[in-house]
Amino acid sequence: MRVGITGAGMTVPWFLDAAKEIPEMEVGALFARKEEKRKELCEKYQIPAAYDSYEKLLADDSLDVVYLPLPNNLHYSFAKQALEAGKHVILEKPFTVTYKEAEELAELAQAKNLILFEAITNQYNPNYEKVRELLPKVGDVKIVQLNYSQYSSRYDAFKQGIVAPVFDPEKAGGALMDLNVYNIHFVTGLFGEPKAVHYYPNMERGVDTSGILVMEYPSFQCVCIAAKDCGAPLSVNIEGDKGCIFSHSNSGRFEEVSFRENKKESEHFALVKEGSALYDELRAFTDYYLKDDRAEFGKRLDQSLLVMKVLNQARDIQ
Repeated sequence: MRVGITGAGMTVPWFLDAAKEIPEMEVGALFARKEEKRKELCEKYQIPAAYDSYEKLLADDSLDVVYLPLPNNLHYSFAKQALEAGKHVILEKPFTVTYKEAEELAELAQAKNLILFEAITNQYNPNYEKVRELLPKVGDVKIVQLNYSQYSSRYDAFKQGIVAPVFDPEKAGGALMDLNVYNIHFVTGLFGEPKAVHYYPNMERGVDTSGILVMEYPSFQCVCIAAKDCGAPLSVNIEGDKGCIFSHSNSGRFEEVSFRENKKESEHFALVKEGSALYDELRAFTDYYLKDDRAEFGKRLDQSLLVMKVLNQARDIQ
């Protein structure tokens, strides 16, 4: 499997580091607008082809898959172009800006018999799989609470009027789309679609720099906190009448997890492989790809569509 990469942002080195650990995955080409960045990445990671346009990368017949780590507002157009060119697509989170865009991409991928896959770390994390295994032991779930508050390195500049894409409302920036999307994937991946969604954002210059998302389930309430304008201890808590699952990691990397049955000692698990944050998701993608497991890819795409539905409701997009 040969992959072409579009862009040169912070996730690209993570992808390249992970790809080096997967023998069946070969990075065959890179497109980045800045020549200096193209040369730097291609030399460091021994990427054989460097392109100065996206169209040239898509025209490379040796590439099977395109990885798109781009600003949120570009996900739909770049993924659509790749699918139309006959390439499978790995699309960074959040999947798209709106549910309608995600639905259109899913329909196009199905029509062309192509794979459309969201790169979302926690869904393939071995600690997350441990949570699935432990979940029945907590009994009836009563409260779910996640906090992904991380003071952004770009927030000081934002306050001075220098707006990076992650804080740009015109580019679908903000805490909900950048950080709370991990919380939403985490919760809906375990409990499915909520019956109601409410979002209470803290707004600055038209963008949510932090906010609280409430998802109502038939028998419990879930609170998802995400912030880029302040920091706090990270947490994931699932509380039931027989025990609790808890973690001091964020819901994206999810580096460790513990379980405590009522009145008993805690059990601790740290099952994530050391190395790139993207390894587990790319290992899973590669395994599904090599087996041509379209049923599994379909399940993963349904999960991405569900998260986009929740994001739409939170942002009050009809």
